[in-house]
Amino acid sequence: MTPSAFRLPCLAACALAAALSLAACSKGAEPAATAAAASQYAAVARGRVDIEGGLLALAMPREGVLASVAVHEGDSVKQGQLLAALDVRPAQLAVDSAQAQLEQAQAQLKLLAVKQAAAKLRAQRLAAAAVAGAGDGQSADDAREASAQLDAEQAADQAAADIASQKLAEAKYELAQHSLHAPFDATVVHVTAQPGASVSSSDALFTLLPDKPRIVRAELNESFVGAVHPGMRAEVVANDDSESGHWNAHVLRIGQVYGPATLENDPQTRANTRTVECVLAFDQPEQQLRIGQRVIVRFLPDDKR
Repeated sequence: MTPSAFRLPCLAACALAAALSLAACSKGAEPAATAAAASQYAAVARGRVDIEGGLLALAMPREGVLASVAVHEGDSVKQGQLLAALDVRPAQLAVDSAQAQLEQAQAQLKLLAVKQAAAKLRAQRLAAAAVAGAGDGQSADDAREASAQLDAEQAADQAAADIASQKLAEAKYELAQHSLHAPFDATVVHVTAQPGASVSSSDALFTLLPDKPRIVRAELNESFVGAVHPGMRAEVVANDDSESGHWNAHVLRIGQVYGPATLENDPQTRANTRTVECVLAFDQPEQQLRIGQRVIVRFLPDDKR
């Protein structure tokens, strides 16, 4: 064998040995790097973006036929703004009827007031005449009795007017229940209402996203519960850990009840892991974050605050 032919197998063997040595070094360095990164944080947890109270589903207060739908998905609405209305004609007729009854009772009261004033004046004059000897006592007694009867009629008519007023208030309240208004400033997320459709009070027609600050609901593993406390600083990052997806936050509260790890992707991990809900608030308003967006929460040790 020539010297050059002998050198080729030797060079190949040396190259293979060097490659194996580099691979072994890289495998040993990876756990070390991971441990070094994990040591920067007191705990790490999965979380999702939410708001206090969650989304709000709204239904009509009464059943009926939808006459109008005033908003669309994506609209921003103010507190008290009309969302939808039922056919109000039956309710409006009830209001008109109650109003007419109240006006009739009030007119009767006015008429009785005039009669009562005249009856009291007549009774006073007859009583004075009887005392002066210009009239008989029976006529004075009859006048006083007539005035007393008018007092009783006036009290009865006043009660009737009060009842009519109450019925009018009830009719107006029922009329108001045929309209649905936004309970607070919000964004309309979902609409299932259609004009002309029959709806009931159990049908959710609108889903609203209240204009409230975003929060993070993190699932804190039971092994980290003792390491996290209210007021603790944290970093919230998007699942893809992109540079644009980093936000500063702090712990608001830690739950008192253990539950399953619902945000874990592995079914076996979800079944075997116990977590406690940890709620965090962002240091700055982060309205661009979407409700339900998944994030990673990294809790900073107190010495890094």
